[in-house]
Amino acid sequence: MLSVVIPTFNESKNIRNLVAQIDVALKGVDYEIVFVDDSKDNTPDVIMEVAKEYPQVRMEHRKNGTGLATAVLDGFKLAKGEYMACMDADLQHPPIVLKYMYRAMESGADFCIPSRLIPGGDDGGLNWYRKFVSGTARKIGQVMLPCLRKISDPTSGLFMFRREVIENADLQPIGWKIMVEVLAMGTYSKVVEIPYKFQQRTEGESKLSGKVTLEYLKQLKNLRKRYNKSNRYEVEIWSTERMMKGDK
Repeated sequence: MLSVVIPTFNESKNIRNLVAQIDVALKGVDYEIVFVDDSKDNTPDVIMEVAKEYPQVRMEHRKNGTGLATAVLDGFKLAKGEYMACMDADLQHPPIVLKYMYRAMESGADFCIPSRLIPGGDDGGLNWYRKFVSGTARKIGQVMLPCLRKISDPTSGLFMFRREVIENADLQPIGWKIMVEVLAMGTYSKVVEIPYKFQQRTEGESKLSGKVTLEYLKQLKNLRKRYNKSNRYEVEIWSTERMMKGDK
């Protein structure tokens, strides 16, 4: 089974479209969607309504949530799947990419990371300011944590991995970059990067703020002291053609 963990905060307008697209992307795959919701609006009601149509949907609503990273971690604890994925609810991560991530995992990957920065990828869904912030965050992370240097897009929020990757990992997430935590603390030997095109947000508002940027820097400082220095891995980069091989 594949568990798709999605943290939500006031994303009511995106939920139905998101679930419908995931269902299409994962046709033929045994999957579940685990929403971990910290919303202050009617998002939980929308999720529960959608769950009546899609029984694969589950929700954990946290009345006193402590941020995106802990929401994802709670989702991992609730997940039943052999594979676990994380994605945003705002549709900037196109759900169809889950199909190709799953394909990479079935080929023998321990970790699959869609990248905006390899041939076939695109970060056009970001405005110039967010591109600057994202690029700066990525470079700082790679400088501070050697374990990120082989990964082209290590600060993405879209990724998939085998459950075993985090079985013995001491995850202490802060802020918004949960994949950095998993990459730094997990145990894995093969990473597959596939290209994807980051989409423009159509509904809701970005959660980027000065606070989450400071939390990210705090996270890096903490991880620099304790990351899994014994882990060794290789990266395999798939072309668009290889990624889509097998599509009808």
